Amino acid sequence: MNDDGSILVGAGLRKSFGRGDRRVEVLHGLDLQVRRGEFVAVMGPSGCGKSTLLHLLGLMTPPDAGQIQILGQDVPPRGSMRTQLRRRAIGFVFQRFNLLGVLSARDNIHLSLRVRGLANAATHKHVETLFETMNISHVAARKPGEMSIGEQQRVAVVRALAHQPALLLADEPTGNLDSENGGALLELFQAVHERDGQTIVMITHSAEAARYADRTLHMRDGRLTDA
Repeated sequence: MNDDGSILVGAGLRKSFGRGDRRVEVLHGLDLQVRRGEFVAVMGPSGCGKSTLLHLLGLMTPPDAGQIQILGQDVPPRGSMRTQLRRRAIGFVFQRFNLLGVLSARDNIHLSLRVRGLANAATHKHVETLFETMNISHVAARKPGEMSIGEQQRVAVVRALAHQPALLLADEPTGNLDSENGGALLELFQAVHERDGQTIVMITHSAEAARYADRTLHMRDGRLTDA
């Protein structure tokens, strides 16, 4: 596959669910290309397959057919290479924050780094810088139950960026936030993108959220278009 300098390429991606007559194809030969440093929004209504696409791009599940390429490497349908790429090259921000309630914000993030084998003084310093960037240094020692919803989502973003991933994938990141907190989070995404050249693919149903991206793709009938 020729990636033409792209950080992420999907070609002919197909995915279906169910069995027999009840089998439903969600993605129909979908093609996608994201260049390094782009902020791309994928828009579409609920149930159109956006989250399925994100799970494929994030290497959480393999496609039924087609090929994914990340950082110039063809990703196999199974095996340790998928796990290594997912841990080292990709950061995830979900609508649900998935923070461990018994740990502080800082410890939630340090645990994520340990799982990746990246817990060291340099990464811990980077985490503190991210806390400052996200304006949440004051909650670093607090547990999730002691934070606002907006603060929890920002902690989740710090966790996603702590290992300095090549690619940040965000699935409806403002879905549980009010308009004020949602706008603030998107401004932070935009700032990280512009300042650090962070590549971002964001799944959203919101045209307002998509305006923060460089480019918007629309999902229709299991395929992507740019209009």
